[in-house]
Amino acid sequence: MTNTINDLNTILDEADCLVDEAGLNDALDKMAVQITADLADKLPLVLCVMNGGLIPTAALIERLHFPLELDYIHATRYGMETEGAQLNWLSYPQSTLKDRHVLVVDDIFDQGHTLQAIAQWLEEQEVSSVYTATVINKLHDRKTNMTPDYIGTDVVDRFLFGYGMDYKGFFRNLKGIYAVKGS
Repeated sequence: MTNTINDLNTILDEADCLVDEAGLNDALDKMAVQITADLADKLPLVLCVMNGGLIPTAALIERLHFPLELDYIHATRYGMETEGAQLNWLSYPQSTLKDRHVLVVDDIFDQGHTLQAIAQWLEEQEVSSVYTATVINKLHDRKTNMTPDYIGTDVVDRFLFGYGMDYKGFFRNLKGIYAVKGS
């Protein structure tokens, strides 16, 4: 199905804004304080989980005023779909991982399969420690047995988009968290 600009504008116009820009900034500020307390003296490697983690990672690292390195990993269960499937590894970090303290930043902690798989893979690379962070934690009982170390804010269990999360590939750029009408 092709998305027209009118279809997409209707989705946005009818969506509910669950977290506005001020709420996102408050969540990121809180996360930055916690991360700084834990990692400021560790020369961490920050791994952005593409594509969803791009905007949250950029906003978060602007708040971290200590030496860090930045790289990315691209593992996805969604692609351009609205439901997750098997994890697809598209790109691995180029940085040296062994004996590093690694902070993995993603947009949302939904069920946790992607973040859990990335954390397990990093442990197999003999990192010193793995920390995980997501701006959004979706509230439901379908989670894996892990919880991110840093969570910005909780939201209800609806189909979300904005601030890194997409609706059929669109709207990652929005400075808010939106829920599709009726979801």
